[in-house]
Formats: sequence, structure tokens, C-alpha cells
Amino acid sequence: MDLQLQDKVVLVTGGSKGIGEGIVRSFLAEGARVANVNRSTAEGQAMEVEYAAKGQDCFFIQGDLSDTEVCRNAVEATVEKFGRLDVLVNNAGVNDGVSLDAGPDEFVESLRRNLVHYYALVHYARHELQKATGSIINIGSKVSVTGQGGTSAYAAAKGGINALTREWAVDFAASGVRVNTVMPAETWTPLYENWLNTMPDPEGTKRKIEQFIPLGRRFTTTAEIADMVVFLASPRSSHTTGQIIFVDGGYTHLDRKFTAEM
Repeated sequence: MDLQLQDKVVLVTGGSKGIGEGIVRSFLAEGARVANVNRSTAEGQAMEVEYAAKGQDCFFIQGDLSDTEVCRNAVEATVEKFGRLDVLVNNAGVNDGVSLDAGPDEFVESLRRNLVHYYALVHYARHELQKATGSIINIGSKVSVTGQGGTSAYAAAKGGINALTREWAVDFAASGVRVNTVMPAETWTPLYENWLNTMPDPEGTKRKIEQFIPLGRRFTTTAEIADMVVFLASPRSSHTTGQIIFVDGGYTHLDRKFTAEM
């Protein structure tokens, strides 16, 4: 299926690692031109060089998105480089474990890391997206609907993303810009692997988690998340907006009688 993304311009936040990297690579595979804004430098520059050698655009923008001026610069630099902006993918964020014990100041700082830049990027990108009749894809988390414990700020941020997805879908409906959220649950990333390696029995812990994932008893791959993002961004999903779509192998919603070990 041709997703009609050839030469479309896509801005992805946090596109150098994990789910973000998978999203960048999936868009590039469809012929899109991608800007990747990320705090760390080495991986982003390496991806830019890798794809330049293939004649493809993977433009790296360095910056910490908790600074809203970085958000403004990311949009302006993308438009200056490519002349337009068709798709915005809000992906950057971190489950930072800011709990009820942390206090209001840390809570607010966590929202800056995980929610405020979603708003700031859409604010600064809105006119370009309207000109292009573009698309916004937000990356959420199952934590927003299940809770996790010990991570009040991240849960609040991800819940806010769900609400903003519906709010922006209304805001942009008249101009044809579509807004959707993709919701991962247990997705295999380098960060997840690093966390598992802190456990006394990493392999045993991984197997226990996999037993709670009905479809295939395995983690979701970053490519599976990315492919849903790319589809939702494409004209092939032209009448889909305001949706919160779970790509989780049934982890979040299916009956625990099916997933519990017998």
C-alpha cells in the first residue's frame, strides 16, 4: 500500500532512540523528509549522516524541549530547511518517577519534561500544519488509563495528552488537520532493557511481564508502534481524528483471567 508520504515533511521529537527512532526510520522508509529534535547529540548526528549517504533527509536539531524556545526553534528550523511542515509527532518524554512524595516543584518540572512541550510544539506549528492540511500524532502511555504507582507527574502528563488529543481534534477539524494518539504499553526499547537489567533475574522478570501480554506473549516492538504512527499520519487514514489507539497486544484492556498465570 502506498501511504502517499513521499516528500512529506515530518517533525519528530525524541527521534534518536527507542520508539522515536523507530518512528523516524519508518517515515524515512516511506520517502518522507524528517526533522528529528533531541537533547542528546551523537545518535541524532549519526542518523543524519547515515541517511545523507542514502540520499535521504534526516535533519537533526539539538535541543532540550523543556525549554519552550527550543520548541519554537525546532518548528522554525524545520520549515527553514524544508519549506513546509506536514506532520508533527510528539514523542519525547520520560517516566521520571515523580511521585506524591516528590512535592509540587518536582511535579511541575516533570510536566515541563512530559506535557508542556507537546502544547508548545503544536502552538508554534499550527499555521504550517493548517496550510498543509497536516496531521499530529501524540505518543501516550497506558499509564494514563491504568495507573502505575509512584509516578504521579508522568501519569498526569499522559492523561493530559489524551485530553489534548480530543481538544485539538475539535480545534483543527475545520481546517482538516487530524490529531490522534498512539498508546504503547510494554514496548521493547533500550531503556526498558536497561531497567530489566537492574533486576536480580532480568530474563525471569521479562518472561513474567510477557505472560500479561495476550497477543503472542511478547513485548510490542518499536516498529509496530512506528507503523501505526506512520499510517495515522498518512492520507490513508483521512477520516480518523481524535482517536486514542492502543498498540499493546491486548495488554491494557483484555480480561486478566486470560493473562494471569494458572
